[in-house]
Amino acid sequence: MTILITLTSLLLALNIGISSGSPEDLIYGYVCRQGKCMKEELSEKNWNTAISLPVCRMFCGDTIGTLWPKPSGNVNMDNVLLHISKDSIEFNVPSYTKQAKLWDANRERFMDILNNKVPNHNVLRKEGHPLKITIELDDTNRANEEVPRLTLNTDESYKLDIVTTGNNQVEVKISANNYFGARHGLETLSQLIVYDDIRRELQILAKASIEDGPAFKWRGLLLDTSRNFYSTKAIKRTLDAMAMVKLNTFHWHITDSHSFPLEVKSRPELYKLGAYSPRKVYSHEDIAEIVEYGRVRGIRVMPEFDAPAHVGEGWQHKNMTACFNAQPWKDYCVEPPCGQLDPTVDEMYSILEDIYQEMFDLFKPDVFHMGGDEVSVNCWNSSEQIRNWMTSKQGWGLQESDFIRLWGHFQTKALERVDKVSGGEKVPITLWTSHLTDVPYLDDYLDKERYIIQIWTTGMDPKVTDILKRGFRVIVSNYDALYFDCGGAGWVTDGNNWCSPYIGWQKVYENRMERIAGDYVPLVMGAEAAIWSEQIDEHTLDQRFWPRASAMAERLWTDSKDSWRQAEPRMLVHRERLVENGIAAEALQPVWCLQNQNECPIDAYTSLKRA
Repeated sequence: MTILITLTSLLLALNIGISSGSPEDLIYGYVCRQGKCMKEELSEKNWNTAISLPVCRMFCGDTIGTLWPKPSGNVNMDNVLLHISKDSIEFNVPSYTKQAKLWDANRERFMDILNNKVPNHNVLRKEGHPLKITIELDDTNRANEEVPRLTLNTDESYKLDIVTTGNNQVEVKISANNYFGARHGLETLSQLIVYDDIRRELQILAKASIEDGPAFKWRGLLLDTSRNFYSTKAIKRTLDAMAMVKLNTFHWHITDSHSFPLEVKSRPELYKLGAYSPRKVYSHEDIAEIVEYGRVRGIRVMPEFDAPAHVGEGWQHKNMTACFNAQPWKDYCVEPPCGQLDPTVDEMYSILEDIYQEMFDLFKPDVFHMGGDEVSVNCWNSSEQIRNWMTSKQGWGLQESDFIRLWGHFQTKALERVDKVSGGEKVPITLWTSHLTDVPYLDDYLDKERYIIQIWTTGMDPKVTDILKRGFRVIVSNYDALYFDCGGAGWVTDGNNWCSPYIGWQKVYENRMERIAGDYVPLVMGAEAAIWSEQIDEHTLDQRFWPRASAMAERLWTDSKDSWRQAEPRMLVHRERLVENGIAAEALQPVWCLQNQNECPIDAYTSLKRA
């Protein structure tokens, strides 16, 4: 592709840098040859043809430049870049009163992203074309007059057009059905603006048209904040990175048997006894702030209250649990400390109702996660109170099927409390795969119209087909590709942890929904990557999620037929973009590989030698 770019004052800009001894002196530029950006030393002979790496990658070899995730629809991009003035950017946003603060926050965030592109603002050329950004929403969509709420039926698509007018103004129009689609369009626009470190200016495409929308409606990350506590700052940083790649669901596994960091005002003993310390509690104010922070970035914050297993700390003195911190723990649960709710205690459901009520007040979820994983029959069977209730009061036995029946009893009664606090709205419920989702119990206790099943077993587990062919919707979190805590040392034994080895971004990218679901892909709502926090805290959070979560994001947004190999050059640039915006994303290769495109993959080198 021929690179057409205005080179006005290129020579002057380079001379200023060299003569002044600036720390931004540049030795190398790039030229596009055979679809690759080739590094070359700058000299008087090539000043008029050499371009910066971000500019080269915008045009060379791929019609979508460095966009991540790759747009799913039609893309037309001119090969002309124009210098724009950061100080002459005008926003024309919808006038809906209840969206005003959201667009103010988006404007500020957009400008922050642009500022982060510039390594030294002292040498930035400030003159340039003015840029006008207009956001247009569907006037017939009455929901736009309310505070935006992401739901399973939300249309997140958008259309973006860039034109240059006769008076040299660059005009961008982003049109969408609602706030969320338009926000995604603004995110894409931020990636169509690059910093040219040769000319020391911000540049934008002179003309472009993009039609875009997600392949899957559920695109999420799960963070467990019970095993280790995460500050609100760390959670917000995760939401920032999610917004950059159009992920839309933050699944907050907020409590577990290890700690209860959620403030429940009606039951303060839960967090006072259950939190690691008074400083490690998520207050109602913290949660409201995080929910709104996510809304600005197009992200629902979905809470999970995992039950009847995975409870412990905070429930002391209530006589409503079984095998609380029992030893040897391996006989009663999958990891210490053990603990399960006792479904036979009626008062326990009143406490659940209070927890659910405050969760619904705070999160206003369109989908609620009730957990439901890793229930231990041995735990319940160790309780004389539970055994007597089952045999004497119910006339049941003590076989595994009887304990699954007890589990079904719990799920029915707990769901009644959820429905009570939701104000009559039958909110979809998510449960993890478990013995309760096995055949025949799945048929006996769960309604496919109400329940969504989150798959955590391997992608090739035949039980997944059992669930799908019964018509259940699923969210995919197969641990062999989407558990990002895998690959660490063992923490209850020697060697490596249970789901090792470490999962590379390439495997995440190739985790295709059609491979898992076959003909049942329409029942796949999407996927979530998970961080279970036994061995991770906020100091190592970024490098565990990023950029691997970005690989999943493109799989779910675009569902491209491309292989990871085709995506790799863009991934390397995208990783630099994450770091540029304060995300401590893991390094994937030496910088040399970024600067010498396609020179590192071993099969590419072999093919080159044979040629």
